[in-house]
Amino acid sequence: MEQKLFTRNFTLLILGQASSLFGNYILRLALSMYVLEATGSAAVFAGLLSIAVIPTILLSPLGGVLADRANKRNLMVALDALTGAAVLATAVLLTEENAIAVIGALLVGLSILGAFETPTVQACIPQMLTGDNIIKGNAVVNQVASVSYLTAPMIGGVFYGAVGLKPVIVVSVICFFITALLECLIQLDTQPGSNYGFLSIVKEDLLVSFHFMVKERTDIMNMLFLVAFSRFFVMGITLIGLPFLVRTVLGLDAAYYGTAESCLAVAVIVGSIAAGMLTGKLKYKTLSFILAAIGICSIPAGVAFLLPANPFIRYMVLVASFSGMEIAVSIFSVFAVSMIQQNTPGNFIGKIMAYTSTITMCAQPAGQMVYGVLFDRWKDSAALVLIPSGIAVGIIGFLSTGCFKRLEEKPRETS
Repeated sequence: MEQKLFTRNFTLLILGQASSLFGNYILRLALSMYVLEATGSAAVFAGLLSIAVIPTILLSPLGGVLADRANKRNLMVALDALTGAAVLATAVLLTEENAIAVIGALLVGLSILGAFETPTVQACIPQMLTGDNIIKGNAVVNQVASVSYLTAPMIGGVFYGAVGLKPVIVVSVICFFITALLECLIQLDTQPGSNYGFLSIVKEDLLVSFHFMVKERTDIMNMLFLVAFSRFFVMGITLIGLPFLVRTVLGLDAAYYGTAESCLAVAVIVGSIAAGMLTGKLKYKTLSFILAAIGICSIPAGVAFLLPANPFIRYMVLVASFSGMEIAVSIFSVFAVSMIQQNTPGNFIGKIMAYTSTITMCAQPAGQMVYGVLFDRWKDSAALVLIPSGIAVGIIGFLSTGCFKRLEEKPRETS
């Protein structure tokens, strides 16, 4: 008998994830708006985000170990309850004098908890579902995340503009506690933990994959760094540049920023759909043009800040340019990662993909810090950041044609 997808356990997990993600997204948007309004500095905002991502990078392997050895249901309940408690404590302790320090501490705390939460949720799905339903289940989780990312910024922006920070924090707390209550109803069998030293395995895998890329397949290493480079540019421009340009430079309210974030979320979905439709039709060597397009899309936004135009026109050009950038990077990421997989022997795929994930995750805070400083330095001349950056990325994209050609021509090695 075929197992149905939406079992009791999986339905509770999905409802909990929807509540948790919505609370998380509106909270982070409200905190971002508050920090920018309080400091007027893109560098401070970038610094907080960059510091907060470090615990996730460092602690994710330990999160995987705990997910394997502990009761997953109890662990999820504890993590979401702790998240709700941490956010509630922030609401109680927050004042104008200590706001930056308290918000920074909260972001670090959320990053630590997230390092354990993400692998635990991912490990639950194979225990709840079997066969092809595991693939379908992961697809549903991704769809819930996309919908939350699409709707939460717009709702959160309007809500923050109407009532301020603390009411948004309270709503977020309620969302996290609802998630914990739903997870209490999940029933999972306790599974014995592994007897292997997980940290030793992680260390060995990273060393082996590094040797493989450096000594045997430098073309794969080059592709990996191109993926990381695209993330460095896009994350710096969108996560730091977008709120800074909309709120500080153009002087528009939080609702405009929320709407812009939602437009970018739609662009990500459109890019993913386009990548699927282009499968089998897009030649890999043409990916250099897609990479170049990521940079080229930022140039019209820079030009808009050179021409005499009112803030709303500049805002529209900015959103359109950044949306094009998100579509291009979505297509590029899907195909580039697929190329890495297709050109990697079967017994190395897991190791190489782990390295890819680590390096691209490190590229995000680096991009945020660099563009935070750049936008602060040229606060009144955003075009001096957007146009040269776009040209540089475009040139690198066109120069990478040879790398894509070599990967396309080289057959995949077998394990």
